[in-house]
Amino acid sequence: MSKPKTPTKTTAAKSAPTSSTKSPGAPIRVLLAKVGLDGHDRGVKIVARCLRDAGMDVIYTGLHRTPEEVVSAAVQEDVNVLGVSLLSGAHMTIIPRILKLLKAAKAGDIRVLAGGVMSDADAGRLKKMGVADVLLQDTPPDAIVEAVRRIVARR
Repeated sequence: MSKPKTPTKTTAAKSAPTSSTKSPGAPIRVLLAKVGLDGHDRGVKIVARCLRDAGMDVIYTGLHRTPEEVVSAAVQEDVNVLGVSLLSGAHMTIIPRILKLLKAAKAGDIRVLAGGVMSDADAGRLKKMGVADVLLQDTPPDAIVEAVRRIVARR
């Protein structure tokens, strides 16, 4: 199977309106990314589905993206939240790189949400670096939806 060349978009459900701070009344826009060598995407696809069902616009980049590709897509798609799913243990390298690239792109208004397998200590360090929230692999779908809404509301 070849990796997709461009992000794929999941259309938002119309029945559950949410609000974007970038465009009041518009749905929250979320880009979900799998960065690096992590090839496990079942969880991120479930997250994409639950966010879409909650009325959000969701863009999933596919597997094996670089931080540069992810930041470029987030800026081009004008998202509110960039969700990065990592199961590979590379989060302390990849997430700081993404934060640096967002700052360089003058896209500090895009909130970063990290998810996957990471220690509580690493989660705390990521939050100190500027990650809006860290959701671990056992976070229920409803809690993920609420976390995204909370992150956007804080902006």
